[in-house]
Amino acid sequence: MHTETITSPDIAWQEEALCAQTGADFFFPEPGSSVREAKRICGLCEIRSACLEYALTNDERFGVWGGLSEKERLSLRRDPR
Repeated sequence: MHTETITSPDIAWQEEALCAQTGADFFFPEPGSSVREAKRICGLCEIRSACLEYALTNDERFGVWGGLSEKERLSLRRDPR
């Protein structure tokens, strides 16, 4: 029996994301911890914009997505300019 994993096209980018290769600890730090390292890794990631779009579309409330913290994404949603 052959089982095939089906990846939804809207999250297929996650397989190529640098965060997938470094682990979630940087991207979901304890409250009050620095997100500097996560943002540095995001800054090097070629698919950062897809990540941010996903987070905004799916109202991700925790962690660093697309190089932005929770507060930064909330601010972006409030003032989309």
